[in-house]
Amino acid sequence: MRFAAVICLCFATLTGSASAQQKLVDLPYRDHGHERHVLDIYVPLEKSTTPRPIIFWIHGGGWQAGDKSDVGLKPMVAAEKGLLFVSTNYRLLPDVSMEELIDDVAAALGWVRRNIAAHGGDPERIVVGGHSAGAQLAAILCTDERWLAKYDVPMKSLKGCIPVDGDTYDIPRIIATAEHRQMLYGGKMFSFGHRQKFGNDPEKHVNFSAVTHVSKGKSIPPFLLLYFSGNPDTYAQAHRMSAALEAAGIPAKAFGKGNTNHSQLNDDLGKSDDPATVEYLSFLDRVLN
Repeated sequence: MRFAAVICLCFATLTGSASAQQKLVDLPYRDHGHERHVLDIYVPLEKSTTPRPIIFWIHGGGWQAGDKSDVGLKPMVAAEKGLLFVSTNYRLLPDVSMEELIDDVAAALGWVRRNIAAHGGDPERIVVGGHSAGAQLAAILCTDERWLAKYDVPMKSLKGCIPVDGDTYDIPRIIATAEHRQMLYGGKMFSFGHRQKFGNDPEKHVNFSAVTHVSKGKSIPPFLLLYFSGNPDTYAQAHRMSAALEAAGIPAKAFGKGNTNHSQLNDDLGKSDDPATVEYLSFLDRVLN
């Protein structure tokens, strides 16, 4: 049934922009997998004489919700720049553990690297990005090489990382911040907050933190960390991550946008007058050319 859906839908053309696209829908990335083990590929219709770089996008939703269709203007912008855009689903908490969830995203990226050449993509030029929970997932894949090594994806094939408004690059710090805030102001403690989502184990909290894995000599790609400057948590986490990368000699920039919010920052990526979009496009040009 899933295969039939792909055949029926993969020739739909998006005509809302100057660069039309072919959208391949619900491609399975695991054999005999779960219904969420699927991804979409947006392919520019304009012919290219060389393989196209790839943006691999991971949706947000607190690791408990969200869908690969939540891409906004990003596929259109990718087509205008001659890039392939891939958006993946993955299984969600609490149905699976955080380990299984991250492994799903790594498996999806592994499928892309093995199969994207058939769609005109360059498996050696991949930019990984994501929003919110997807920002944490993007950051961990781009710093902890063990996840991708399982699927034969070398770190050197990752040319950039774009986490958008994440608050969990350093998980012990965000747990301490959030719980201290609740204690100070008399709030009820979380029953399924970051502490529980990441395994309720201090060692796991450290291990799931991208900052833990930053070091020289690992081919960690350059980072652009976008955040809403009005949120003290995503502000602090973006600068914490950026500082760790820079200390290891890895190019990194934390860029804050005001007059927005957590969702709007992501939704506006692609608008020509949006300052975060200017940073986003400049970063893509820099790391892919």
